[in-house]
Amino acid sequence: MGVFVFLPLVLPLTAWPIARLAEQRLHPGTATRLLTGVAGVMAVCSTVCLALLMVVGTAQLPGNPLPDGWSDPEVRAAVPYDEIAGRAAIPALLAVAVVCAGTLWRHGRVRRRAHRALAGLRGTGVAVLPDETPYAYALPGGARDRIVVTTALLFCLEPAERRALFAHERAHLTARHHRFLLVVQLAARANPFLRPLRTAVSYTTERWADEEAAHTVGSRRVVACAIGKAALVSRGTPLAGFAAPGPVPRRVAALLEPAPAARNWPSLFTTVGMATWAAAVGTALSAMSSANSAVTMVLILHAATPL
Repeated sequence: MGVFVFLPLVLPLTAWPIARLAEQRLHPGTATRLLTGVAGVMAVCSTVCLALLMVVGTAQLPGNPLPDGWSDPEVRAAVPYDEIAGRAAIPALLAVAVVCAGTLWRHGRVRRRAHRALAGLRGTGVAVLPDETPYAYALPGGARDRIVVTTALLFCLEPAERRALFAHERAHLTARHHRFLLVVQLAARANPFLRPLRTAVSYTTERWADEEAAHTVGSRRVVACAIGKAALVSRGTPLAGFAAPGPVPRRVAALLEPAPAARNWPSLFTTVGMATWAAAVGTALSAMSSANSAVTMVLILHAATPL
């Protein structure tokens, strides 16, 4: 395996340029899909390599349940600095497993609690809560998708702005934005180098919903005004989904400009194109390195295992 086993751990650095440029130069839908795909693949590859390193490290521990042949010098020689890297991978992989499991558990718990809180209301697609705290959010649930909004927020908006709000939240549900967000959140937990992609996708999903709302309402300015008003009245509110995550001024400024072109893949002869291809190459190298390391390790362990 050699140094190739370490490459997927650091190759996410190749995606940092596109994480920033995609927010500014690509259509939000294209940026969301691209960044989520890159983050998901790189997270899986880095986790696979951590698992391979952990096998080498665990085989060196006294009293381990692994076959004795797995601790042979031939196996350890496949990993540079096997003693340090192998043992360091054990707590690292355990930490990844714990934080990812915790993220999934909290995600499910929040959704279950939200659905239970709305169980007594009419089973419509919109739940209007008589609450003095202004907020709105999309609550996914398969056949039970709902938009939750408070009367305090509705009273602050004009009729056209209310339509923009509902169109925005409905876009979140239609495009299943919560799945993109969950993937990048898990990816950032698996490899901290992927955190810029998580931040970028949090923004691009909101921009995606903004653009869909503008198309539905027929006015980009109305959507921009609705976002601005919601941000002002919802300041400090933890569930102000329509006005967050921001930064809100960038979203408003983008809506006051012409709609972004829906080009699927940028030209190589542009800054964003070069950054996109760099991320794609980094992702491909990460996949090949992890696959090569996994196959090599399996072959070595098979040869070292007594029949």
